[in-house]
Amino acid sequence: MTAKVIVACGSGVATSQTVASKVNRLLKEARVDADVQAVDLKSVDRHLTDAAAYITIVRENKPRSVPVINGIAFLTGMGQDQELAKLIEAIKASGSN
Repeated sequence: MTAKVIVACGSGVATSQTVASKVNRLLKEARVDADVQAVDLKSVDRHLTDAAAYITIVRENKPRSVPVINGIAFLTGMGQDQELAKLIEAIKASGSN
């Protein structure tokens, strides 16, 4: 089964789409199978039920049931390797890969 990764920003359009496509490419390069989906912040909870990880663009202090990855790192490139490693670990831990 393919792991599901959720990416969210305020509107679910520009920023989350950019991060989702970059993460998709990075995971493919790492040979990690995942379905990366960009959603808007209002619908995050609904999408997280069977997700392996959540990449957020906005700062939020809400506890989540899945590992939360800093999406800003994928936008700026700063800290990207560490966040990608955390993401891959979360996907593997979910047993989906």
